[in-house]
Amino acid sequence: MKATELKKLNTEELEGKLGELKAELFNLRFQHAINQLDNPHRIAAVKKDIARVMTVIREKRNA
Repeated sequence: MKATELKKLNTEELEGKLGELKAELFNLRFQHAINQLDNPHRIAAVKKDIARVMTVIREKRNA
């Protein structure tokens, strides 16, 4: 997800997206632990998406 797309969302939508991404990261880590993960690079991508969402939330709160 691009940062420009995230900046268009309001704070409640961003927090909802953050919750979804954290749940996805948990599931990916669980699949990785039991060796059922097809694409291990997805974990890094989800972490970066979480960081982007948190950055946009922080920017909106400070503005």
